[in-house]
Amino acid sequence: MASQYYQEMQESFRNNNKSREFPAHTAKVHSVAWSCDGRRLASGSFDKTASVFVLEKDRLVKENNYRGHSDSVDQLCWHPTNPDLFVTASGDKTIRIWDVRTTKCIATVITKGENINICWSPDGQTIAVGNKDDVVTFIDAKTHRSKAEEQFKFEVNEISWNNDNDSFFLTNGSGCINILSYPELKPIQSINAHPSNCICIKFDPTGKYFATGSADALVSLWDVEELVCVRCFSRLDWPVRTLSFSHDGKMLASASEDHFIDIAEVETGEKLWEVQCDSPTFTVAWHPKRPLLAYACDDKEGKYDNNRESGTVKLFGLPNDS
Repeated sequence: MASQYYQEMQESFRNNNKSREFPAHTAKVHSVAWSCDGRRLASGSFDKTASVFVLEKDRLVKENNYRGHSDSVDQLCWHPTNPDLFVTASGDKTIRIWDVRTTKCIATVITKGENINICWSPDGQTIAVGNKDDVVTFIDAKTHRSKAEEQFKFEVNEISWNNDNDSFFLTNGSGCINILSYPELKPIQSINAHPSNCICIKFDPTGKYFATGSADALVSLWDVEELVCVRCFSRLDWPVRTLSFSHDGKMLASASEDHFIDIAEVETGEKLWEVQCDSPTFTVAWHPKRPLLAYACDDKEGKYDNNRESGTVKLFGLPNDS
């Protein structure tokens, strides 16, 4: 028997299953993220820039393009409670903090390697950045100085604090989830989560679960308290690159090189919807207040000719008549 939530969301997506694309960059988009108030969406691209859009009713209106990095912007994230600040991680061995009110870079922090992962602590005080050499640097968000640096002996993929801000999680190349105490950074536990490379990790907004995505094409859902796997989602055929929980924690979007984004009901594992794509998806992000999903794909292989690498950002969940 399908849950009431399932039936409500099916009805909602039947009426709101339109996707629309918005020009954002001159090359492929690696990362999309919403500000905490849901007013803005930021995207980071291979074209070395970040773009910020304002969400107006059913469309994204480009507000600004942020230049300064000398290499690809691989990942970005917003301050957890201040909707005006976001941070970008780049292969140019820096991270940059930007303020949308002044449209300026307020800090450039030089790091040791080519940065690929970045996250902001839930209390807003610290930014963690991971590089290609498996070093994670913890940067004070106010002074912009490094507070700690950890070199890991394994391939570090994605990094995240838990919602309580007292543990730090890493997914690694041998399929494990490593958990460190925070701020002490002492190893607490290593969980064998997947038989192959564990790629991405996300915590749900309610603090009940976290999810990991793996090269074995599985998404696993974990109980935060018990650290046990509650269920697996297995509808994708390719390595899971990106995950996002909806604002209420009840839906989980996952994507890969498959030409669709899977939207699952968290509590049952059932498929709620799938968003059709013409090419592999690099990044997904649910809006923090409504069932709107931002995402970006590798549009070059799809319906565009190869000379026109398209750096678009897409939005799913718009009214069919919009």
